[in-house]
Amino acid sequence: MGLNRTQRPQPVEAVRWLGDRLELLDQRKLPDETVYVTCRTAAETATAIRDMVVRGAPAIGCAAAFGMTMASKRGDILSDAEALLAQSRPTAVNLFWALERMRGAQDPEAAAVAIFTDDLASCRAMGLHGATLIPEGARIMTHCNAGALATAGHGTALGVIRSARDAGKNVSVIANETRPYLQGARLTAWEMVQENIPVTLIADNMAGHLMSRGEVDLVIVGADRIAANGDTANKIGTYTLAVLANRHGLPFYVAAPLSTFDAKLADGSGIPIEERPAAEMTGYGDKRWAPQGVSVRNPAFDVTPADLITAIITEHGVMRAPGRESIARTLAIGRLSTL
Repeated sequence: MGLNRTQRPQPVEAVRWLGDRLELLDQRKLPDETVYVTCRTAAETATAIRDMVVRGAPAIGCAAAFGMTMASKRGDILSDAEALLAQSRPTAVNLFWALERMRGAQDPEAAAVAIFTDDLASCRAMGLHGATLIPEGARIMTHCNAGALATAGHGTALGVIRSARDAGKNVSVIANETRPYLQGARLTAWEMVQENIPVTLIADNMAGHLMSRGEVDLVIVGADRIAANGDTANKIGTYTLAVLANRHGLPFYVAAPLSTFDAKLADGSGIPIEERPAAEMTGYGDKRWAPQGVSVRNPAFDVTPADLITAIITEHGVMRAPGRESIARTLAIGRLSTL
């Protein structure tokens, strides 16, 4: 069972299922090369997730689902395959949501394809809801990459921007480079250039300066895990942006599907924060700029408190001033829609 691409034309495909193997666009190579890595086992898929071949919470969930499909087809021990995939990256809750949905599926391939197609539909629905928040001529700051590369397609934060553009609005993007892994510089800027959406790249520490000069109209980001009270984990540096947006009276929006919510966590203090390798901080490629022997901290995510978030955009609508009650209601609507 392959995916019918005639039903979902899109310029960027991060995840390709070909019936017997998974192809992942190697995001470590972008923007210089467009290369796909082939995975034929759950172990290879887990390695690809851990090593950042594929990244972005929804895309990680899709990849893990197809990893379980390959394990089933091969006759592997499914509990072992699930454990390998679960250990690949700890913060993105979509990974665990997808593994739970695959557990016990009578037709694993059909279940994985459904996760993929549902995510694509969710992104497009989020885009339509979120586009209503974007004014004509908006200069939109974003952080990390929450686009087609991070999802089954279209994107979450960038999906809102795409949908606003498709609705005829003239919008432009200010992409933070997103230290230390440079997802904004390498990936978001690349996606926007592919689609002819005007984009300006800045260093992360320039955001406050541009806001203070009135050069930013709103901020929109994705999410890797959202607690029951609305506290949101996203790429490191997001919390800083939320504080800056609050200081300058700018809307701060989060775009995320319901699969990114973790209702079991009361607040953001319980969200596990992944620590990435020190080498990502001390240099890039063959170039090292930090001295040997220096101590390094490299948390990949931070948590933005709910009271700094203007609204969360989901496939079921926009939650303004998100909190426990509004999130619980939206999650209940989402559960009812799947019955």
